[in-house]
Amino acid sequence: MVNAATARSPFTALTPDVLARASRVRLVLTDCDGVLTDGGVFYSAYGEEMIRFDRRDGMGVERLRALAGIETGIVTRERSEVAARRSEKLGIRELHLGTLDKAAALEDIARRRDLSPSQVAFLGDDANDLAALARAGFAGCPADAFEPVRDACHYVCHAPGGHGAFREFAEIVLHAVLRESPRP
Repeated sequence: MVNAATARSPFTALTPDVLARASRVRLVLTDCDGVLTDGGVFYSAYGEEMIRFDRRDGMGVERLRALAGIETGIVTRERSEVAARRSEKLGIRELHLGTLDKAAALEDIARRRDLSPSQVAFLGDDANDLAALARAGFAGCPADAFEPVRDACHYVCHAPGGHGAFREFAEIVLHAVLRESPRP
């Protein structure tokens, strides 16, 4: 496991194992709350839900697609209209809301896309992500993920959830796949 959160720079902590796993990635799946967001939710007096996303993470989705042809998917337990709208804005076609068994979802998505689980990366932050992280060829999490999740991942990001963790992970995949210098 690489823990970039304790390294001076996230990119100095790349081991041969991390680079080898990242180089095989052809699809990146991620949880939403706690990875693409900081896990917090705001509710208005009218019951409207508001969630903050980091635009740098959106750029990570775009760079994966544009530079390496790698698609991104969201697999989340929540049934969030906000997540659906963010997914639509970013052109994410694999959106799985209300998913209780994320490992089964990962395997189903991989099978439909004619990929092996070793070609799928997964980012998660909490206990309900552990099985999917175990099935993924390259498992990552934000710096502030639940400790057992950090222990289960191949790569622990320097950035916390909702503050560029997805972008950091995307840049590592791009670096490994394209052999280019990562850009935070």
